[in-house]
Amino acid sequence: MRDRVDFVLVRPQHPGNIGAAARALKTMGFSRLVLVAPVADPCDPTAIARASGAADLLAQARVVETLDAALADTVFAAAFTARSREYVVDFRTPETLSQEVRALLEDNPAARVALVFGNEAHGLRNDEVWRCSVPVAIPANPQYASLNLAAAVQIAAYVLAQRLSEANDARSLPYAVVPDPDTMPCTLAEIEGVVAHFLEVAAAVDFYDPTTPKRLEARLRRWLHRSRLERAEANILRGFLKACARRLNDHHGV
Repeated sequence: MRDRVDFVLVRPQHPGNIGAAARALKTMGFSRLVLVAPVADPCDPTAIARASGAADLLAQARVVETLDAALADTVFAAAFTARSREYVVDFRTPETLSQEVRALLEDNPAARVALVFGNEAHGLRNDEVWRCSVPVAIPANPQYASLNLAAAVQIAAYVLAQRLSEANDARSLPYAVVPDPDTMPCTLAEIEGVVAHFLEVAAAVDFYDPTTPKRLEARLRRWLHRSRLERAEANILRGFLKACARRLNDHHGV
């Protein structure tokens, strides 16, 4: 299951932190490192030195330009943040998150998930956290809750590795029956497609004003993520929205 967990670093600034994060992942048995618009070069000598034997993770790290590209094929993403902000989704701890991730990976043998970390200076932006399924906070001293990026990755990787190690061996064997594609959970890219389609139709009927969105978009994402939307269900929603749009076009054409 560990080969289906992406650790995503968004705009990392220091090569040493990228290397140290790679080392943290390899020591816990993870191998998938994704870098979003990195400021630092993952092949920098400092990164390789700090990786200390995990240079292979740096060499095979996936580099993308946007968070959406990093998360497109995942079905669940957890945003690690220490900043105090208002969310419509309850914060997880690394322990509660690990339970959620393990259950999802066990129930969906083809699914991939992502753990997302912001850069050293400012962490994740609000819009980046909202792109993810849930926010996660590592409990720390409230007077000084700032963790080094690689240290945060190490804690998250350790807690998740312990939870995945507890998985029953029988559940980790290849499935004899291929799951129905319609029952597979939607990827985050597919969920974003539903969100965009809904908002487009909602704006057309004056239910939604893009200039004053308030919290509709955030609550819509919360609903879809919480429901673990399946592909067949997404197709139903998209089909309904298409029918609404056609009827609107027919009405305006009269």
